[in-house]
Amino acid sequence: MLHRLLLLAPLLLLAANSTADTPGQVPGAGLVEFAVLANGMRIIVWPDHDIPNVALYNWVRVGSRNEVPGITGLAHFFEHMMFNGTHTHAPGEFDRMLEANGARNNAYTSGDVTVYQDWFPRAALEPIFALEADRLRNLAFDPEVIESERGVVYSERRLRVEDSHFGKLQEQVQATAFLAHPYGIPTIGWPSDIESWTLRDLKTFFVTNYAPNNCTMVLVGDVDPDDVIALARKYFEPLPEQTPPPPVRTIEPVQRGERRVNVEVDAQTPLLQFAYHALAGSDERWPALDLLARILTDGDASRLYRSLIEEQKLAISVASHIEDGFDPGLAWFFLSLPAGGDLQKAEAAFTNEIERLIKQGVDTRELARARSQALADFWRGLATIDGKAQALGTYAVLRGGHEKLFDTPRLYEQVTSEDIRTLAAEFLRPTNRTVGVLKAGAPQEGRAP
Repeated sequence: MLHRLLLLAPLLLLAANSTADTPGQVPGAGLVEFAVLANGMRIIVWPDHDIPNVALYNWVRVGSRNEVPGITGLAHFFEHMMFNGTHTHAPGEFDRMLEANGARNNAYTSGDVTVYQDWFPRAALEPIFALEADRLRNLAFDPEVIESERGVVYSERRLRVEDSHFGKLQEQVQATAFLAHPYGIPTIGWPSDIESWTLRDLKTFFVTNYAPNNCTMVLVGDVDPDDVIALARKYFEPLPEQTPPPPVRTIEPVQRGERRVNVEVDAQTPLLQFAYHALAGSDERWPALDLLARILTDGDASRLYRSLIEEQKLAISVASHIEDGFDPGLAWFFLSLPAGGDLQKAEAAFTNEIERLIKQGVDTRELARARSQALADFWRGLATIDGKAQALGTYAVLRGGHEKLFDTPRLYEQVTSEDIRTLAAEFLRPTNRTVGVLKAGAPQEGRAP
């Protein structure tokens, strides 16, 4: 018996090695199944049997990037309309039927995509497919419902933009940063457009963009890929393919000088926003740009936090956001100042930190810290089936292919200090930025001074 165990030991070791994950790679790449239906709809399935639930994300390739003056905000409007009834189900019935099956749902819209999310027990897979296919095929355009939802969207705009100093300034900076590309259009739409969309506008926009060949459906959870693909063929393949939406051909011209936006409102807290033209989501340098932003703003040890908040006490918060769309988006940096804060000193201190980074680069400890933060966030995102569905869809639609998700840790490990300094020199130059300034203390329009 002992002899047999000794013989088995090397075999077990070999077996273990053959299934071990390659360092720097996300496990599970071999489990993912991909199919394209006859009508062009893409289906991606990642089985994960840890819990008996499923996360379904339907990524529709439509956002404010696909709009023009007069119909701005329509992509976001359909995020709402897709829950408001079909020719076979009354308004509200979609939610009621999902809840009856133990499911929850939500949706969001960006400049590039509109994403519909369902979370449900595995037994509800076929009813969910039936409901999702129904609202793609049979969406109703009831004038009364449209007017009601138009009011809801307008209220959302007031909440997120007009009553938000941060949102108000960001909208102005976004519109100023882009002269030609539709990324300058606010996702929620301009007020006059929200007020004036016509029924014909809505129907044309829906038929053009909500075609199966413009959708990528991602499922992660306790499913068999063969069963999922068979159900997809049953419920989604009968939907007719449409002429693809017209491509966005406009390329934003190179910015040749700093742009500025000044907003004056009755506020207690001054704000500063800096928006630099940067990268598309599929650009291989995206991990380096992410690490650059983290070195500047992620955590108490970040450069801007230490300099502007702890040492100089010019700001009370710093943050950043990197857009990862189909086309080159913006790298944002946000500063909130204390009441009565000095905007000029804060802007100068921010600019000094950017120039210091470009001249001196970053040290290995800073890079290691930022990489650890990025990878920890990445792995944390993959700890749930919901996080996996979000990540898989992001890479499939916006980052150049779902396969790239599984190489992400390796790509972060390969970023060097020189990569970051080079990227900062290329993008974080004053001629490539739009500065937004929100001054506090000014009277609001219509108020007595």
